[in-house]
Amino acid sequence: MGRVRRVGRVGLVGLVAVFAAAAQAPNPNARANFVKIDAPVVVLGHVRVIDGTGAPARENQTLIIRDGNIAAVGDAATVTVPAGVTTIDMTGRTVMPGLVMLHEHLYYTTGPGVYGQLGVSFSRLYLAGGVTTMRTAGNTNGIMDINLAARIKSGELAGPVIDATAPYLNGPNTFFQMHTVKTADEARRHIAYWADQGATSVKAYMQVSREALKAGIDEAHRRRMKVTGHLCSVTYGEATDLGIDNLEHGFFAATDFVTDKQPDVCPGQGRGQQTVNDVDPNGPAFKALVKKLVDRRVALTSTLTVFETLTRGRPTPPGLEVLTPQLREAYMRAYDRVQQNQQSVFTTLFAKGMTLERAFARAGGLLVAGTDPTAAGGVVPGFANQRQLELLVEAGFSPVEAISIGTLNGAKYLGTDARIGSIAAGKQADLMVVLGDPSRTIGDVRRVETVFRQGVGYDPQKLVESVKGQVGIW
Repeated sequence: MGRVRRVGRVGLVGLVAVFAAAAQAPNPNARANFVKIDAPVVVLGHVRVIDGTGAPARENQTLIIRDGNIAAVGDAATVTVPAGVTTIDMTGRTVMPGLVMLHEHLYYTTGPGVYGQLGVSFSRLYLAGGVTTMRTAGNTNGIMDINLAARIKSGELAGPVIDATAPYLNGPNTFFQMHTVKTADEARRHIAYWADQGATSVKAYMQVSREALKAGIDEAHRRRMKVTGHLCSVTYGEATDLGIDNLEHGFFAATDFVTDKQPDVCPGQGRGQQTVNDVDPNGPAFKALVKKLVDRRVALTSTLTVFETLTRGRPTPPGLEVLTPQLREAYMRAYDRVQQNQQSVFTTLFAKGMTLERAFARAGGLLVAGTDPTAAGGVVPGFANQRQLELLVEAGFSPVEAISIGTLNGAKYLGTDARIGSIAAGKQADLMVVLGDPSRTIGDVRRVETVFRQGVGYDPQKLVESVKGQVGIW
């Protein structure tokens, strides 16, 4: 017995030593692992500035970051640089606001009807791509988005500021990871519970009823939360009358033009998409809907990236190399199926959707941007956010307009444009530095060298390398 006890003591001592060593080992998830620049004052010299307002780029500027904020920005010849501070020559580089993207997720399609929760890898990829603020427009986990937002805010983890959306407000459905909310009382309780847990916004989904949506909107607004929706059973016009703040996927999800649409019944996404494909952008029905949205200040989120993956003849999306081999192969099989589908509505709908989004913006509507990493995969955070800007330019916006949609417009919707979304003295230093000139070649947004969030510069390459080949696991 004595011998057994002695071995036990040795074993216990050994375990204590192991745990002590583990406690002292570097934390691979720590924010500090990805920091590139961290100083009280940082000067970016001889840099091109795209300020996010839609104004032309300004050449040979000096931008001073002090204690997390932009202390000064102006012509290099006129801005006084303090002595003894960190100064970086940015010749050939452009600084622009960090992206503010409003249809993002921390989950990804990992199987038929199943979404894997990838909060750690996705948050790094978003930051690496230049996203400094994001909204998770729907969540299929519950608490992960909320906890991750808090841990990033505390400085423990690297990632964007997260507006954490509650689990979907949806009616009877077949999704494995969604609640069913049928009545107004259930909708109010759903919103109240998740608001108390820390959710900061709400997403309604395709099978929600008008009764439940109205109650959810009212409860959310009572708690100063905004509501967006990927709708089907409720039309855009009906949702606007109920007080919704935002509608997702441009006009791709609208069922307003289905002539025999039944109240509170989703006629099917395909049916709605076909009617949108046939709509006349200059016709009275579309113009009346746009006027209602603009008059009621309902924002519209462009998510061209997810629809590009459904459209024949489009290039393979960027960033696939960070996925696990299994997910990468699964997506390429889906991509091949899309290329073989000559009957797809997206053959013409993709371009029509671009036209309608541009018409909405030209009419004075607030167009914001996101990517939606769902469908059959292929929409990879960070990489897709950059691609979204490229697609907005393809849709007819100028490069500086596309950048404004992806930065300042998102901040305006969130009500944070006094602090983020554009570059000006006094604003928070949420910035991305890219090699090249995106005001001339929008593809240069892919060449991110440094991402500043609250004045701390992160290394995109380290962020991406830390998850490469493992996205799909965690």
